[in-house]
Amino acid sequence: MAEATTARLADADVEARFVRLDQALDSLESAPGPTTRTATEAVALLTEVYGEALARVLDRADEQLAERLAEDELLGHLLVLHDIHPEPAERRAARAVERLRPAVQERGGDVEWAGVEGQVARVRLTTGGGGCGSGCGGGGDEVTDAVRAAVLAAAPELTSVEPLTETAPAFVPLTTLTHRSAP
Repeated sequence: MAEATTARLADADVEARFVRLDQALDSLESAPGPTTRTATEAVALLTEVYGEALARVLDRADEQLAERLAEDELLGHLLVLHDIHPEPAERRAARAVERLRPAVQERGGDVEWAGVEGQVARVRLTTGGGGCGSGCGGGGDEVTDAVRAAVLAAAPELTSVEPLTETAPAFVPLTTLTHRSAP
């Protein structure tokens, strides 16, 4: 007997559906009347049932399968939404920072995970700077915003991200330190 295969949605298609879902829910919530309340309740109940189904899948999964499920971007977000993600928020946030690190380093800076205090994530952020002027393209605010977005997407139960910002010293050629000019 041949197995039927179901086509999977590409990540971009999933994202488009989330956007449309948000629009539909916003439209629904702004409509007055008992039908709106019933429809909103139906969506909430359906969401709870799907969350319970995901929780039961995790209950039956071994550790390796649970990790693989959590690594999938869509499943990971759903596991967070239903508060059943097998990894703690701190570990997910730290991994998000590590994924961003090469891109931040390409911009002349660095980012390191510094931990969580309460519900606040802390990252050590070094921006390229120190005398290179505005033409360097360091984009400190852009980098900070990207780090904040990545951490809160991975661990939305955290309330904020505080960068511990440092500025890298300006590059000083070794020859200027070893060469003395004549008096």
